[in-house]
Amino acid sequence: MNNFRSFILLISFSILSFFNGSAQEKKANPKNEFRAIWIATVVNIDWPKNNIDSIKKQKADFIEILDTYKKLNYNAVIVQIRSVGDAFYPSKLAPWSRYLTGKEGAAPNPYFDPLEWMITQAHARGFEFHAWLNPYRATFDTKIQNLSPEHDFYKHREWMIKYGETGKEKYYYNPGLPEVQTHLIAVVDEVVKNYDVDAIHFDDYFYPYRVTGQEFNDKVSYLKYGNGLSIENWRRNNVNTFVKNVYTTIKNCKPWVQFGISPFGVWRNKSVDTKGSDTQAGQTNYDDLYADPLAWMEGKYIDYILPQLYWSIDHKTASYSKLMKWWSENSVNANIYIGNSSYKIKTDSDKRWNDPYEIPNQIDLTRTYDNIQGNAFFSAKSFVNKNLDITKLLLDNQYKYPAIPLPVPTSIRIVHDCPNMNSVSKDSTFYIFNIKNPLNTKVRYVVVYGSKKTIKIDIKDPSQIVDKIVFEGTPICIPTTKMGDMTNCALTFIDYYGNESASTIVNLPLEITKIKNKNNEYRF
Repeated sequence: MNNFRSFILLISFSILSFFNGSAQEKKANPKNEFRAIWIATVVNIDWPKNNIDSIKKQKADFIEILDTYKKLNYNAVIVQIRSVGDAFYPSKLAPWSRYLTGKEGAAPNPYFDPLEWMITQAHARGFEFHAWLNPYRATFDTKIQNLSPEHDFYKHREWMIKYGETGKEKYYYNPGLPEVQTHLIAVVDEVVKNYDVDAIHFDDYFYPYRVTGQEFNDKVSYLKYGNGLSIENWRRNNVNTFVKNVYTTIKNCKPWVQFGISPFGVWRNKSVDTKGSDTQAGQTNYDDLYADPLAWMEGKYIDYILPQLYWSIDHKTASYSKLMKWWSENSVNANIYIGNSSYKIKTDSDKRWNDPYEIPNQIDLTRTYDNIQGNAFFSAKSFVNKNLDITKLLLDNQYKYPAIPLPVPTSIRIVHDCPNMNSVSKDSTFYIFNIKNPLNTKVRYVVVYGSKKTIKIDIKDPSQIVDKIVFEGTPICIPTTKMGDMTNCALTFIDYYGNESASTIVNLPLEITKIKNKNNEYRF
C-alpha cells in the first residue's frame, strides 16, 4: 500500500511539475492580445534613469526600453506623463517635472517636447501609447521648497489636503471640490487635444490608501457638498462623477482615444460583501480608495479595466488565480487586462517569485478566460537587461509571436478600406509597398504578413505577422532580411480604433526592381 501510494504521489508530482514547468505549452499564442509595460517616471523608477541625465542619454535609454519590448513582442506602453501635479510635456496647467529636468518648472535644455517625441518613437515601433496620469496625487512629499511657483500647491493651496504616515505625508488634490474636478478634467483635455495618444490611463491612486490613525481631512467640503450622502458614498460619488466626466471629455474630443484605469486588484472582500472576492486584503478599492470599478463598467464610461493582481498564483490572502476568476465573472462592457508584478521577480518575501515560471504560468492562466484580453507588467526595468531567464521563457513560448490588441467594445466597427497598391518593388535592402491613401478610413498601422511558398497566407495566424508599421501616407518598407525566404505576402490596415481590415494579397517581386541613386533616394 505504501509503495502504491508513493507511486501515485510520484506520478502526481511529475504531472504537476510538467504543468508548472511547461505550462507555456498548453495553448498556442493568440493573434489578438494586449501586451503592455508600464514605464514609471516618478522618482525615476524606469525613465529617465536620472533626472540630471543629458537629453541624448534620456532618448537613448527610452529607445532601449522600446527596442527591448519590441523584440519581446509587446505591443503597448503605458508611460507616466503626470505623477505629482507636474508634466512631461509643455503645459499651461502644470510645471515641467523635476524627474525630467532635475528642477521642477525647468524646461528641457536643449528644448524638445518629450511627450511628442515618445509617442512618435512608440508608434514607429508599432506600440500603442497610453498616457498615464495620476490625477489626485499633488506631491510626493511635503518638501514644498522643491515645488515650482507654478505648481497648484502655490496657485490653489485651498485644493490641497495633507495626508499619510508621519514623516511620509504627501499633498493630495481634494476630490470633493468641483473646481478640482474641473481643473483635472482640463489637464486630460489638454493632453488629448494636443497629442496623438491612443489612450488616457489612470492607476490606483484615487483617495489615498488608508493609514491607521489618520483621517483624510475633507470634512469641510463634505459638509458643503455632501447632499445627504454618507461620507463614504459621497467620496465614491466624487470618483464616479470624475471618471464619467473624463470619459465624456475624451470621447467628445477624439472618440478613438481609449480611457483605461488600473485599479487595486481587490474590489471588496467576500467577508464584507457576498459579491466580493475570496480574499483577505487589508485594503480594497470600494471601502478604502472609494473607487468602484464595477460602477464604471456598468455605467459604460470606461474602455478598459486593468486590475493590479500583484500576487502569486496561490497567495494565501489574495490569490492571483482566485482574483482572475472574480474579475472574469464580474466584468462587463469593457476590455479586461490583468496587471502583473514583474517587479517582484527574485526580490519578494513570497518565495513563489523565485520560480522563473511564475510569470509564464500567470499568462497561461490569463489565457484560459475568454473575456480577459491580455496583460500589463510593472514595470519596464524588470526585463531591460534583467531576468533574462524569464524573458527567454516568454519569447520561446508565451510571446513567441507578435500580437495585435483587440479594439475596446465601443470601438468595434468594420474597416471598409484595405491596402490598395500603386506598386510593389524590391531593392537590395527592402521590399517597398507603395500604398494608395485610403478614402474612408483613418489608418494607424499597416500589418504585413508573410509565409513560405507552400504555406497559404492566414492573417489569423500570429506566426505569419512580419511587422506592424505606422502608416503616414508614405511607402512601407520591409527589410528583405525580415522577409527571409517568404514568397507569399498580405497587408491589412488597422484603424485608429484598433480594428483590422480585410487583407490584400501581394505578389512579391523575385528580382530587384528598384535601386537607390547616389543620394540614397529610391529611383523608380
